[in-house]
Amino acid sequence: MLETLDLDKRIEKESYDKSFKELRDKLRDLQKETFDAKIPVVVVFEGWDAAGKGDSIEKLVGRLDPRGYKVVPIYEPLEEERLRPFLWRFWTRLPARGEMAIFDRSWYGRVMVERVDGFATRQQWQSAYNEIAQFERMLTDDGTVIVKFWLHISEKEQKKRFKAMEKSEYDSWRVTKKDWEAHKQYGDYLAAAEEMLERTSTAYAPWTIVEAQDKYYRRIKVFKTLADAMQTALNAKAEAQKPIRTARASVTVPALKEMKTVLDNVDLKKSLSEKKYEEELEQYQVRLRQLEFKCFEERMPVLIGYEGWDAGGKGGNIRRVLGSLDPRGYSVIPIAAPKGDEATHHYLWRFWRQIPKAGHLAIFDRTWYGRVLVERIEGFCTEAEWRRAYQEIKEFELSLANFGMVIVKFWLHISKEEQLRRFKEREKLEYKRFKITEEDWRNREKWDLYRAGVVDMITNTSTTYAPWTIVEANDKLWARIKALRTIVEAIEEGLERKKDGKKGKSGKNSKKKKGG
Repeated sequence: MLETLDLDKRIEKESYDKSFKELRDKLRDLQKETFDAKIPVVVVFEGWDAAGKGDSIEKLVGRLDPRGYKVVPIYEPLEEERLRPFLWRFWTRLPARGEMAIFDRSWYGRVMVERVDGFATRQQWQSAYNEIAQFERMLTDDGTVIVKFWLHISEKEQKKRFKAMEKSEYDSWRVTKKDWEAHKQYGDYLAAAEEMLERTSTAYAPWTIVEAQDKYYRRIKVFKTLADAMQTALNAKAEAQKPIRTARASVTVPALKEMKTVLDNVDLKKSLSEKKYEEELEQYQVRLRQLEFKCFEERMPVLIGYEGWDAGGKGGNIRRVLGSLDPRGYSVIPIAAPKGDEATHHYLWRFWRQIPKAGHLAIFDRTWYGRVLVERIEGFCTEAEWRRAYQEIKEFELSLANFGMVIVKFWLHISKEEQLRRFKEREKLEYKRFKITEEDWRNREKWDLYRAGVVDMITNTSTTYAPWTIVEANDKLWARIKALRTIVEAIEEGLERKKDGKKGKSGKNSKKKKGG
């Protein structure tokens, strides 16, 4: 691909001067229009050192409103970033709707620098291709415009520019020994770049390869490509807002109504005596505390997500899980309706920001499954959005699992009659009255709709790497012990997998790699 480029493309300065100012002004107008339309824009600059990324970004922001963009330079990951999945630091830097983020280097470092320099294992950079494709598809499905530039120069041209920069009083500091070492690996980087471009140029996030040896041609091509992408997005959004949508067809089949669901098979009569409960509670809490320290030693993160019916016992269940844990090793994240910045980003953004770092536990009281439950039933998202979320959630969880995270997901299930009993109890007891709201009663009226949503959620998103555990919760004692036992077993299995993985690595006869 890259060897076929005509790197001699040139634009004369006179012609450049006539076109460039008009392009810059057009981009400023488009920035305002995308802001008004609440369309987020992500611009990615990748390419060779000295190919003109800095100059391109400088010229790009020269006429933009600084309140509406941010430039995100990407360096080697910090320790805090290494302790999380590699996409974490990019998710947390995404622009809000209507804003623009300009990445100087990006998530492609995993399949370029980290690959060539041995900072990532083969398994890591190979799996990164899928994670990157899923990441970009999620964003574009949510309305984000992604424009990716690869700035290309020849090996000879790079060497020439390095030497010129070394002689410059102002630019000599920019050329380091590391840059020259990378230059010697031009062929290795070229092979990695070819594969990256081939595997990650998609209909929703295509690469634009820019012949960057002439700065005037480079600037014009970058600006025109970005302007075209923003205008196309604006046209598409205007077209999508026309009221021509057809609801998904649904044929009623009486026989299917009689079929049992995953919730029909739950035995809500399961219970535990007080004595047995106290014995097992102590046993599992002690074991969980031991495992908490083991997770820290092994740098294994654990994520526990709680969903369930209102009054299903999530709060009490979580308190027993935390009963003997060291508070420095865990965090509890209560999830409510998105507000502020949370409401202006992709719905998964706020959950990516809260995932635990390696060696820590995070317990979510409500989760990202709100998209396919509350938001679905209450009409806070479109049908296309919640249907798409099943795949997006599985891919999100797979990214976490690929990092080595243990994922435990609970649905606390109670009967409709038990929920009513607990609601009435909450209204009678003063210290519980704050727990019952008008919204709880409104949700109860939609029990059948929520139940159908729960069945769809469990059947569509229970995977080998992040399975659902349905907890029979009519008896709170039983529910608490089952949750504790499930967490303990999941962590033990995760530690065993990690141990087996270490054995496999030690058995390989490969040279030691630098970096993390």
